[in-house]
Formats: sequence, structure tokens, C-alpha cells
Amino acid sequence: MNTARLALTALTLLVFSACQMPTSFVRREVVRRAILVQPADSSSSPLFVWHGSGQSGSIYVTIDLSQQKAYVFRNSQNIGWSYVASGRSGHSTPTGTFRISEKIVDKRSNLYGSIVDSRGNIVRSDATAGVHRVPSGCRFVGAQMPYWMRLTGGGVGMHSGFIPNPGFPASHGCIRLPYEMAARIYSVAPPGTPVTIVP
Repeated sequence: MNTARLALTALTLLVFSACQMPTSFVRREVVRRAILVQPADSSSSPLFVWHGSGQSGSIYVTIDLSQQKAYVFRNSQNIGWSYVASGRSGHSTPTGTFRISEKIVDKRSNLYGSIVDSRGNIVRSDATAGVHRVPSGCRFVGAQMPYWMRLTGGGVGMHSGFIPNPGFPASHGCIRLPYEMAARIYSVAPPGTPVTIVP
């Protein structure tokens, strides 16, 4: 009886050891390492994701105002996304399809900024040129807008800027991007790159 059990066990092991997974079920996956950047006050959700380094081909960008996100495509393949901060109430961001018409690495706003005294101390932090009076001995300093990519003749563009609450508008109409993402888009998107902004 022990011999019969032993023989049955040996036969079972022989049958199962001969089984192999059919080669049609074997898949090879190509994994690209994405760059994830976390918001300063969050440990769970990334501020942007980029996996477009080292590739070539035409670029286009879609900005979804309802999600407050920008999506970057190369040859119709998504190579990254980012939270943005578009125009807040009273400073709406226009919708439609635009093209990058100007690129400036170190741009300053000629409309929004601060009023500072002769020592550089801020007298008024949220100043609008031509609206807020500049006291004697003070001057207007335009807000920094690194990696400026102009979209409209009226001064709306994409640039690096503070994203205070990911998912919510916060700008004067421009599309603010995290610094690293603005730099990446700037480096791959030549003048003429289409940018579509949807509500």
C-alpha cells in the first residue's frame, strides 16, 4: 500500500514537472523610468510625471482647465503630465488652439509684480503696473516668469510659477508650471508648437 502511494506521488510529480506555460502567454514589457516630483506638502500625489527624455519627434501640448493639468505628447504618445495653475476668477485663461510664438528663458512680467523701495524691500507684493501708484523712491519690479512660452498677443503664455493648490487656478491668466516641468517643455517645444487649451 505504501508502494502504491509512492508510485502515485512519483507519477503526479512527473506529470506536473512536464507541464510548461505555453510560450504564447509569455510577454515582454518595456518599462520606462518616469521622473516623479512630489508637491512640497504632499507624500502621495506627484506634481508632475515626465518620461520623454531621449526621444525625438513633433511635440504638442493639451491643457485641461477642468483638471488643471497639462499633457505633453510626442508623435501622439503621452510623454508627461503636470499640474498647472491657470487663471483664477477675474483673470480667465483663454481656450482654443494656439502656437508658441516666443520663448524667453528669463522673462519678467511688464504688468504684474511688486513695488520695492530703494533698498529692494517690498512695499507692495501684488502690484499691477499702471494701476497701483509707485511712491517716490520706489520702483515696479515685474514678476519672474522663467521659461516663458508665449501663446497669445495679449500676454498669456506658459511659464514656471508657484502651484499653491494643485488642481486649482491661481494665476493672472497664464499657465503656471512647476519649474522642472516648465524647463523640460521649454527644451523640447520649439516655436510653432501647438498648445490646445480646453475648458
